[in-house]
Amino acid sequence: MPAEFLPRITDFLLSFARRQADEVREVPGGVAVLDRRYAASYDNNRLVVTRVLDPAGLLSLSEAVLGHLPHRRITVLDDAAGTACAPAMEAAGYRHDTEVVMAHSAAGPAPAPGGPPARPVPLEDLRPAALRQLRAWMPDADGSVVRALTDRRAARLRGAGLVEFLGVRDEDGTVVSWADLYLDRAGGTAQIEELVTADPHTRRGHADTVLATALHRARSAGCDLFFLLADPGDWPRTWYARRGFTPVGTLHVFTRA
Repeated sequence: MPAEFLPRITDFLLSFARRQADEVREVPGGVAVLDRRYAASYDNNRLVVTRVLDPAGLLSLSEAVLGHLPHRRITVLDDAAGTACAPAMEAAGYRHDTEVVMAHSAAGPAPAPGGPPARPVPLEDLRPAALRQLRAWMPDADGSVVRALTDRRAARLRGAGLVEFLGVRDEDGTVVSWADLYLDRAGGTAQIEELVTADPHTRRGHADTVLATALHRARSAGCDLFFLLADPGDWPRTWYARRGFTPVGTLHVFTRA
């Protein structure tokens, strides 16, 4: 992967966080993004920084801009900065997680689609399927939280120049596999997020179809860089690697509930 891919991805992630937010506050090294409509969503209410002046300052900043919320979430887009501040963050009670940035050259070969096609679907068609799956994953969560985490997808429509929700439908027209696709034609960068197949419909190749379609649409939009974020210890990372994605970096996430 070309060396310039990681800075492009960092710029894309920071821009997406800004654009989808209801409120943006400039802070040293990054931004605070807030959305009171989705107060239960950590992703919509957090700090996103590209550099850390010092861990103590980051902790103070978190309290200053996120103090009205029951949670704290800080995403550090620079690997070295995130690694350096991890001990102090953990000592302050923050959980430390990492996400692997995996890139695919959108100009390269894509998996061949098979089975039912994946096409853009409206939010109102995707919502019932996403809500059912989230309830299955979070059986003990309050219903209002599950609904808010489902409905926050609407805010993502502002995050990039073109945002599509791709889905595969069954014979009854129900969406059974889906993903978000974010496209920045000007920057030539695309991201796929939340690739999911509903539990009763797994192992039928639907996820491959959605991914292949996303790659083809990214190429058609002129994007030469296609990326995603993966949990370093979970099986999807190897699934994506078998489909041509290469690790190009690491970002750090600090959370305190």
